[in-house]
Amino acid sequence: MLNQSPAQLIAGIITLLIAFTFHEFFHAWTAVMFGDDTPRRFGRLTLNPLSHLDMMGSLMLLFTGFGWAKPVPISPSRLRQHSRAALLLVAISGPLANFLLAFLAAIPLRMGWVAIGAPMIDFFPSPYQFLIYFFFTNLGLMLFNLIPLSSLDGEEILIFFLPPALEEAYERIRPYGPYILLVLLFLGPLLGFSLIDSVLSPAVMGLGRLLLGGL
Repeated sequence: MLNQSPAQLIAGIITLLIAFTFHEFFHAWTAVMFGDDTPRRFGRLTLNPLSHLDMMGSLMLLFTGFGWAKPVPISPSRLRQHSRAALLLVAISGPLANFLLAFLAAIPLRMGWVAIGAPMIDFFPSPYQFLIYFFFTNLGLMLFNLIPLSSLDGEEILIFFLPPALEEAYERIRPYGPYILLVLLFLGPLLGFSLIDSVLSPAVMGLGRLLLGGL
């Protein structure tokens, strides 16, 4: 936190407002499209960031590189036919939103439309600095949310593809998902395994190089 420059903080705040807002809005919009008006009734079918941001999750994203917003409430029983498929699409829509944002940021970066050495204006990030931060943060949020543990979007995606026998086994550990995630994030590095450094960061960099053409 103390090592972040004003430019990095500004880039982080703007990225946070856009990335979390679109992530949760896509969840809400997809649920509503499948007939569940719960997100609308709770005021979540909106692009107003204040409706989606979680204070602790936002601070975590700014200062640790991962974080979360307020989950969009949905009622699976209100979803139209093929509710399992609808749940899958609602779950995957959030990470997809972050991928689309990263893809849009990759276009000017890959095409060379922004100069790497463009000067900052006072404490503000240059266009290149902002786009790079925006690009990799959205990729990180996408992959982080695809982790197949409870409270993350990857959980519903995993359940959709699990055969019934394995789904029953997963249901037994499902309530412990948030605790497993916390152990991986905070105790893992002390035990010699870092989920961020060993799994997420290499995946983000690999996907980033693919989209940016080795930039």
